[in-house]
Amino acid sequence: MNLKNTEKKMHTSGFIEPFIKALQKSWDKINDEYFKRLDKIMKTKICFKEVTAYITTVTRCPYEHNRENPWFMVSFFRDVLHILAVCGHEIMHIQFHNTYWKEIEKKIGKEKTADLKEALTVLLNLEFRDLWFVDDLGYESHKELRKFIEKEWKKEKDFEVLLKKCVNFLL
Repeated sequence: MNLKNTEKKMHTSGFIEPFIKALQKSWDKINDEYFKRLDKIMKTKICFKEVTAYITTVTRCPYEHNRENPWFMVSFFRDVLHILAVCGHEIMHIQFHNTYWKEIEKKIGKEKTADLKEALTVLLNLEFRDLWFVDDLGYESHKELRKFIEKEWKKEKDFEVLLKKCVNFLL
């Protein structure tokens, strides 16, 4: 198989433009509600004016959290509802990085802070699922932490209290 030819055909297929339009139109429907909820849940104001989503042809969706030009990637091969959930997931990561990461990393280190950042996306299932109708599954290695977060969030919906409990759980 000639990968270069496959990439060229994909880019000239005419599918990318309608894909982008559908994704933008879908996100526009939930944008305001998503950010309103994220602000309320994380007890912060969004720390960036815009975030850019790039399309990738791989399944991994990395992100960059700098305040001046945050971005993340979404896979061309996923359905729109799944991509909306990915957008919510990555934006939540960016917000966490810019508001809580440094403080928490001092307490539990980089690796455990990264685990916490990933596991916190279980809150998307509890507070945002009605926006995109699919679950954020997370990673198997964070299963126990995600269960803990879900249990504690149901007891008390206070993000700062939750973070303190998570830090103690991870110590």
